[in-house]
Amino acid sequence: MTQALLDRLDRAILACLQADARETHEAIGARIGLSASAVLRRIKKLEEAGVVDRYVALLNPRAVGLGLTAYVNVRLEKRAEHAKRNPMDEFRASVQTWPEVVDCVALTGEMDFLLRLVVHDMSAYSRFMMDTLLRHPSVQDCKSSFVIDAVKTTTALPV
Repeated sequence: MTQALLDRLDRAILACLQADARETHEAIGARIGLSASAVLRRIKKLEEAGVVDRYVALLNPRAVGLGLTAYVNVRLEKRAEHAKRNPMDEFRASVQTWPEVVDCVALTGEMDFLLRLVVHDMSAYSRFMMDTLLRHPSVQDCKSSFVIDAVKTTTALPV
């Protein structure tokens, strides 16, 4: 299902699900002018097409004791004599095992990856950096920035 195939009602359903995925089909239908069964059919179609990727609970980091967010730019060694695998592939695999890293994106430009870390405090950040990230054989350089205020945080896409 491509963007062109999403009609006005599909987009309205997606907006409702992004705001509250636990809202009933009846409530969504009342809001957009469809029956609950029509909403359910459309949601099933959106799920099968991969438009709806998954449903999750979004946690408040501070409420679970995670008070520090850092963004870390990472530059990798381009060739690693010690590695049997490409350094990029080796790093990608390692990132999957690090729970402190909640986002990792590959970048163009000077740095190779941008990580978003969510940790308890500066001590936890320091431990992760010194014991994990900087010890990774593919990592050449890191630059960190710390979040002092979350101006806008959303998971909703502009559908």
